[in-house]
Amino acid sequence: MTITAELMTQIREITQQLRHHNHCYYVLDNPEISDAEYDQLYQTLKKIEQQYPELISADSPTQRVGGEAISVFSPVNHRIPMLSLGNVFNQAELTDFDRKLKDRLEDNHELEYCAELKLDGLAVSLIYEYGQFKYGATRGDGVTGEDISHNLRTIRNLPLSLNTHQPPAFLEVRGEVLMPKAGFDKLNAEALATGEKVFANPRNAAAGSVRQLDPQIAAKRPLAFYAYAVAHIEGQTLATQQYEVLQWLARLGFTVSDEIRVGQGVGFAQQFFDMIQQRRPQLAYEIDGVVIKVNEIAKQQRLGVVSREPRWAVAYKFPAELASTILEAVDFQVGRTGALTPVARVKPVFVGGVTISNITLHNMDEVRRLDLAIGDTVQVCRAGDVIPKVTQRLQRAEHRQLIALPTHCPICQSAIIQDEKGVIARCSGDFYCEAQVQRRLAHFVSRKAMNIEGLGERWLEQFLELGLINHVADIYSLSKDKLLNTVIEGMGERLADKLLTAIEQSKQTTLPRFIYALGIRGVGESTALALAQHFGDLDAIQQATLDSLMAVPDIGEVSAQWIVAYFAESIHQDRIAQMRLAGVTWPRMEQRAEQPLEGQTWVLTGTLSTMGRDQAKAKLQQLGAKVSGSVSKKTSVVVAGAEAGSKLADAQKLGVVVWNEQQLVELLATHELS
Repeated sequence: MTITAELMTQIREITQQLRHHNHCYYVLDNPEISDAEYDQLYQTLKKIEQQYPELISADSPTQRVGGEAISVFSPVNHRIPMLSLGNVFNQAELTDFDRKLKDRLEDNHELEYCAELKLDGLAVSLIYEYGQFKYGATRGDGVTGEDISHNLRTIRNLPLSLNTHQPPAFLEVRGEVLMPKAGFDKLNAEALATGEKVFANPRNAAAGSVRQLDPQIAAKRPLAFYAYAVAHIEGQTLATQQYEVLQWLARLGFTVSDEIRVGQGVGFAQQFFDMIQQRRPQLAYEIDGVVIKVNEIAKQQRLGVVSREPRWAVAYKFPAELASTILEAVDFQVGRTGALTPVARVKPVFVGGVTISNITLHNMDEVRRLDLAIGDTVQVCRAGDVIPKVTQRLQRAEHRQLIALPTHCPICQSAIIQDEKGVIARCSGDFYCEAQVQRRLAHFVSRKAMNIEGLGERWLEQFLELGLINHVADIYSLSKDKLLNTVIEGMGERLADKLLTAIEQSKQTTLPRFIYALGIRGVGESTALALAQHFGDLDAIQQATLDSLMAVPDIGEVSAQWIVAYFAESIHQDRIAQMRLAGVTWPRMEQRAEQPLEGQTWVLTGTLSTMGRDQAKAKLQQLGAKVSGSVSKKTSVVVAGAEAGSKLADAQKLGVVVWNEQQLVELLATHELS
């Protein structure tokens, strides 16, 4: 059928109406038409696009429901690093922050601040070209994030086209994806009704939603995007004040913080903080503090950044919320290395927006330190509004039941053994302990290990119970017939295909990932990388002696003993051989040559003006140095920048060599790393 000018006009008009009503509903919270009227407009556009698929544009309102699932997240390099914020927790620290800014600006006048809400969500970056949304990414490590455009397009209040006739040629907007409280409660209620896993808090729900491979899942989640900054703009001049930038973003169609105020000095900032702390329970979404920013953009640029934080902004965090409750019982969980962790079961108590009933006590030393017993009244908080913690015992129970370490594993009944210092207790059951096996499997498939997307604990638990897998190598023997011919709750053909595809893709890995995935005691990501760089291939690591392992940077005698013991077990050798036979492979790593700073330990302190401390650390590590966070007699060099503190004093007391920043720059230049 012929595409006429009238048809094009009709599509354009309906699209503009839908965008307008989306903005009214999702951004302004002021709908102008009923849901039925909106649905009628939407269906009209959808029918036209079905008839003329060539007319479907990427920013059409119909494209928010989610398209095809992707197989993996692509990396995105940020033009401007995505910085994190420094924190203050009281007025004295806020006053100190203000003083440092005045000193650096050499200005004794009161600074003008823009005060905003610190939204508790997932930081993302959005890229627009000539007013059209192109892609968006997570913060990642601040330098490289993950492309999550397929999910961001489904967020109803995120503009796919900017509301302006003169858009900039390029615009990068920074903001937060979050889940409003009402949407979070509804999502969890639906999950409970269907027997699915509920989310712990809105932030976890938002973060999990935007990292779905299937955008149709994200489209069903009640997500919202709030803009808080412009990172880069081309083709237009940015406003001169932070407050003006936010108002301009609102005119473009972005949702911004409900509360934005401008005022002078610390007194204004403290008043804003106090006011928001009172209003916090009534807000539609979770916040964990306020953000105080220098309002004038020119002053922001003069102040610059330190490490990964802007000097001109700070997060003024709310104090941890406290509550009291009764310690009703203590259970012991078994980790992947067999370590037993005491977990307090407390009378459910509402703290920081979440009902808490389970709290880890870390180890028996912590139980003894707090002098806890069952029946005691304890004080609990959520550290950083995230992790629940027992802070102290408030009242001893009249009839206390002492907490005792079990003599046998609560899962497999194997004997419990303790390390030499008596701090960590472990189950001796090893491969016979179902809890250890399950947690090793969960570690093996995790994102930083073999990264088998979609193979979560829910499936692993079922596969273990049904006998489909007994250890990590069995994952690579799973087949479509096995998955579909076994009665597995929730498993269908499409899901089986997705799981098998993810398993197949995981076979192409790297040596550091594979070593880390094995779950060798004491071998984390950095140690796995060091092993791979030193030996080059797995065969050499498997045959390594205690002495050759101790020659690897950062590996001491105890870690070396654990590595030797792991590879000496025939069962581990057999399972590695099974995985390699199944096609798990990796490229050989280039062995790291002897480095000029090999065996040296360096410490960085104070502010480095020519580079951030993270950058300096990375460059020193490239030269073979270990960069530590504390000074000891074994420290080789302390590099002291501006405003160096206690570490410089420690170095002087211990007689450690102290360098200034210029000496470090000259060293790096000598090795062509600066």
